Amino acid sequence: MNRMRVTSVGRAFFAVTLIGIGILGLIRGDFTAVWDPVPKDLPARGLLIYLCAFISIACGSGLLWRRTASIAARVLLVYSLLWLLLLRVPGLVFAFAIDSWWSACKTAVMTAAAWAIYVSFVADSDKQRLGFATGDKGLRIARILYGVALIPFGIAHFLYLEQTAVLVPGWLPSPVFWAYFTGIAYIVAGVAIVIGVVAWLATLLSALETGLITLLVWVPIAVAGHPNPFQWGEIVVSIALTAAAWVMADSQRAQR
Repeated sequence: MNRMRVTSVGRAFFAVTLIGIGILGLIRGDFTAVWDPVPKDLPARGLLIYLCAFISIACGSGLLWRRTASIAARVLLVYSLLWLLLLRVPGLVFAFAIDSWWSACKTAVMTAAAWAIYVSFVADSDKQRLGFATGDKGLRIARILYGVALIPFGIAHFLYLEQTAVLVPGWLPSPVFWAYFTGIAYIVAGVAIVIGVVAWLATLLSALETGLITLLVWVPIAVAGHPNPFQWGEIVVSIALTAAAWVMADSQRAQR
């Protein structure tokens, strides 16, 4: 398996995005939309706010340097997996709702990207001890996690059709069509990645779709000025998901 270059644009964008998420968390003194929602009564919630910010900044910075990239990737993967397993999976089991899907899926996408980066950096000596998490097998698990997460993204376009359609840029005709189209595209891409049928193309197109949504929907809202708190959250999440999707596309290209 060929390793992704440390200087790959996708990974650099992901690293810089993590740094920005961490800085935003420090400025706000609260979880950014990438880490949210977190129960208000969670023990040590205040400490976790700053731990998330620190992890984001430290790991993002670490990924930009060859000497620290492996450690940063390892820490980010472990932290993301714990966040997914301890805070997201219970929500799916005990409070199965759209909000639970959304929060779990965005965490899953970020975890998948962290896993793909970890696989590309892991030392050969670790492969025997952590065989399930490294090499082609580890990368396959990361891609399945990513593919599974895309499917609810697509379903949400149908469940929230009206809210999705109004976000379609005004210069595009038939906003309902585009809402349906993007939803179907996410579902088809997710299924293709999970079952391994033209997974490389599905991964690439899903990254392109997420990036276009960020550029055509959320960036104009941010540039227009004064987005409401919900919109700011969606802008941050969309940029983060674009960065993660780019990492996944890079990992697929590196293996081919």
